Amino acid sequence: MKAIVTLTLNPAVDSSSEAELIRPIHKIRTSAERFDPGGGGINAGRVINELGGRSFAVYLAGGTPGDVLDHLVEEAGVDFHRIHLHEPTRVSHVVYERKSEQEFRFTPEGPNVSEREWKAALAFLNLLDFDYVLASGSLPRGVPVNFYQNVATIAHAKGARMVADTSGQALVRILEEGAFLVKPSVGELESVVGRPLRDPPELDAAARELIDKGAVEILAVTLGRDGALLATRDGTVRMASPDVPIKSAVGAGDTFIAAMTLALARGWSHREAFRYGIAAGAATVTTIGTELCHRADVDRILELVER
Repeated sequence: MKAIVTLTLNPAVDSSSEAELIRPIHKIRTSAERFDPGGGGINAGRVINELGGRSFAVYLAGGTPGDVLDHLVEEAGVDFHRIHLHEPTRVSHVVYERKSEQEFRFTPEGPNVSEREWKAALAFLNLLDFDYVLASGSLPRGVPVNFYQNVATIAHAKGARMVADTSGQALVRILEEGAFLVKPSVGELESVVGRPLRDPPELDAAARELIDKGAVEILAVTLGRDGALLATRDGTVRMASPDVPIKSAVGAGDTFIAAMTLALARGWSHREAFRYGIAAGAATVTTIGTELCHRADVDRILELVER
C-alpha cells in the first residue's frame, strides 16, 4: 500500500501543560509540559503511523518554529516534505486546569502565505505518486479558497482519492469538484447547505442530497457527544460515541478522519472504516493535551463500538 499523503497548510508547534488553577495577573505554574507537531494533516499522519499505516506529510512552515516543527515531525516518525515560508509557523498552547477539569486552548492566526509559496505546494503534490491525499485544517491567510479544490483536481488526474477535513468556502469548493471522503461537523455542514440541521431527518436529507448529486462519495458528519453520521449511496447510519473518560478534544477530529482513511485504504467496508474512526477519535479524547490515540486503546475501544 502506498503512503497516504497528508497536507497541512497551517501547521503549528503544539505545546500543552497542566495547571492547578488559572487566574488573571497571577503567575501560573505549569507541569507535564510536552511539545508535539500539530495541524490537521500532521496529526492525521501521526495517527496513521500509530495505527500501523504509512504516511507522508506535506506542509508549509517557516522561521525558527518551522525548524522546531521539522524536528518534532521527524521525532514522531513521520516522513515529510516542507515547503518553506517567509513568515514563521504558529505556536499554539493548551493548558488543562486540574481544579475545574477544563481545557484552555490558545490558537494563533498563523502566517500570511504568498502566492509563490502555496503554488509550490501544489507543484510538489503534482510530483507525488499516491492513492489517497488527506487535506486537513484551515487555510492560512493568503491562500485562495479554491486551493483544496485544486488539490482534488490533482488527485482526480492521478486516479487518486481526495479526503478533506475543512470548513467554510474551502469545503464548498471541494464539494463542487467532488471528493471521495469529507468529514464536516454538523455546524460546518449547516454552513454549506445554508440551513439548520439539528433534527435527524433534516441532517439525513442534507447528507443524502450531497451524495446523490455526486459532491462526495462518503460523508462522515461528526456530532460531538452524540457520535457521528455516515452517509453513502447505501444510505445513512448513526453511531453513538463510546462511553470513555473525556480529557481533551484536541486532535479528535483529525484522528477520526485519519483512522477512517487508513481503514478504507486497507480495503475495509465503509461501515467498518466508520467504526474504526469513531473508536480512534474516542481513544484520543482519553489523552491529555496534544497527545493523540494509542493503538492498544483504539483496538480495545473498537471492540466496544462493534458490540
